[in-house]
Amino acid sequence: MDVDVGAAFDIVDFMHGPSMPNRFMLAPLTNQQSNDDGTLSADECRWLTMRAAGGFGLTMTCAAHVQEIGRGFAGQLGCFGDQHLDGLRRLAEGINAHGGVSAAQLHHAGNRSPADLIGTAPVCPSDDPATGARGLTTGEVEQVRDDFIAAAQRCERAGFHGVELHGAHGYLLCQFLSAELNHRTDQYGGSLNNRARLLLEIIDGIRATCSPDLHLAVRLSPERFGMRLDEIVDLFTRLVDSGDVDMIDMSLWDSFKEPVDEAHAGTRLIDHFTAIDRGRVRLGVAGKLRTPADVASVLDAGADIAIIGRTAIFHHDYPQRVAADPTWQPLRPPIPVSTLRDEGLSDLFIGYMRNWENFVADG
Repeated sequence: MDVDVGAAFDIVDFMHGPSMPNRFMLAPLTNQQSNDDGTLSADECRWLTMRAAGGFGLTMTCAAHVQEIGRGFAGQLGCFGDQHLDGLRRLAEGINAHGGVSAAQLHHAGNRSPADLIGTAPVCPSDDPATGARGLTTGEVEQVRDDFIAAAQRCERAGFHGVELHGAHGYLLCQFLSAELNHRTDQYGGSLNNRARLLLEIIDGIRATCSPDLHLAVRLSPERFGMRLDEIVDLFTRLVDSGDVDMIDMSLWDSFKEPVDEAHAGTRLIDHFTAIDRGRVRLGVAGKLRTPADVASVLDAGADIAIIGRTAIFHHDYPQRVAADPTWQPLRPPIPVSTLRDEGLSDLFIGYMRNWENFVADG
């Protein structure tokens, strides 16, 4: 079947920062390859720079934690201290050398931080008996805000073109957005305006203290983890109207699914966001984009950027392959260990991928 992927190779410009040379973005992917103190390892640097060399218009790091207590997994990249600067600088230089946009994803795991990993109880907007997390004081919330802003400054100093705030997948910023988890009675709880206040204050702080050229993105989930579609559409619109955000990265799980909310049955989840007049704010969409036809479909639906996740794990040169042959079909898991090693995965990363059912094949 003929597939028209021409639009995937259009330039994408932004209000701030350099343009993407194409519409392919590497999803921020957990890989557990960094050192225990959060400094960059040679393995993680190789893995990410291979994707930049493979033609991705924007290469995003894994989630990088902005506080020690916000660490979400072993081998996580850190950006909470100047001890991380040298590694972040090497990584940014390695990505930038290939002509695409480099971005660091800023993250705090909140109640999803394992206590045995961080050495204390995790934190949350409010006390959370289910995870043993304690609620943050107002002063601690303000410190989280300041640490996100400081991490953005640090990543800019390291040479990254941009940063993304991880407000999805049930991590701390998402927890603040959730009326199910956020029971605060101060200015950071209650109405959606209050629950979004931390995210919006971080954005304001980054814009006030970083270069006007810094690209700023936000990742959101419209469902799961206490997210309500109507509220996320409202927040999405507010972010667009602010003019402070260059890209909104929507993690849809499946790019063409219908909403879980039965009130919106009969529509596709993606259509709730492509229908919004976004001006120059770009919409990135992630969720089961595997083939060139999938990429063409999500762009035809009105998205600006196709975000490639697990398929990029075993095809570092995904954009180049699509350019060479729009009918090309990516591999399907399980993927042989030898192939994963050839694609730049260390044994640590391969071990992590064994947690995904039927992803890794021996051989």
